[in-house]
Amino acid sequence: MRYLVTGGAGFIGSNIVDELVRRGHKVVVLDDLSAGKESNLADVRSKIDLRVGSITDLAAIQSACNGADYVIHLAARTSVPRSVQDPMGTNFVNIDGTLKVLVAARDAKVRRIVFAASSSAYGETPTLPKAETMPADPISPYGITKYVGELYARVFGRVYGLENACVRYFNVFGPRQDPSSQYSGVLSRFMLALIEGQQPVVFGDGEQSRDFTFIENIVDETLRACEAQGASGMVFNGGTGARITLNQVLKLLEKISGKKMQAKYEPPRTGDIRDSQADMSLAQKVLGYKALVHFEEGLQRTWEWYKSAYGKKQG
Repeated sequence: MRYLVTGGAGFIGSNIVDELVRRGHKVVVLDDLSAGKESNLADVRSKIDLRVGSITDLAAIQSACNGADYVIHLAARTSVPRSVQDPMGTNFVNIDGTLKVLVAARDAKVRRIVFAASSSAYGETPTLPKAETMPADPISPYGITKYVGELYARVFGRVYGLENACVRYFNVFGPRQDPSSQYSGVLSRFMLALIEGQQPVVFGDGEQSRDFTFIENIVDETLRACEAQGASGMVFNGGTGARITLNQVLKLLEKISGKKMQAKYEPPRTGDIRDSQADMSLAQKVLGYKALVHFEEGLQRTWEWYKSAYGKKQG
């Protein structure tokens, strides 16, 4: 099969590309390299077609879509704080860009598009775990843009017959997640602080909880969503069904690394939610999905990767 992966040079995208190549598929990657890195694709670079281009450029997407069986649409501005600071920029990339990807996928007559949606669609609803039947109530511009992407995908299914599935990623972590930005995932920033001997920063009291999901689980679920019968037109949670507080994460990191951590607590950030936990029963039923790697094992594997990738630089 031929897959187009938008954002395929990013953290999640490059891990998906690796698995597609391992399975023997042909892969086209479209990425503007604003957040992704060509080095993330180093192991498969000779086996894929990498196109440097933006999802806001319709001609670039149409060219990349040509001949594709499946489109996995990951490219986005992914930061909640950045969306609060620059809502128009986030809207342009995440909504206009997604609409152009859907148009190109429709015109190329792909079998199905899988959209990387977000758990931020749920907003601050107190009910846990979050089930796909709950009403969406995003509290950040980023959350709105990802939810609108789901609505557009559904409408393209109804109006044009474009098969589609959306996976609402919860807090994905693992090797290749870039810790250098203030917008990076919290676990990657914790690990970099630990390696550099700095204080990890926690926004809030640390008792906020997340359904941290190791990358291998997300790769498996996303690829299942491409081909599973009966999945078209549906939205699935992408998590593990468990949750853990940031304070518990810090204690686990101390245990794994053998280093003491004294966190610096700062006020909560606008747009951040308090708790998240995925109800995974729909994904289990329709996709046959079950988490392959649980949190502590994923944290251990991620720590080993960060030590290897960033510890040398400190030495």
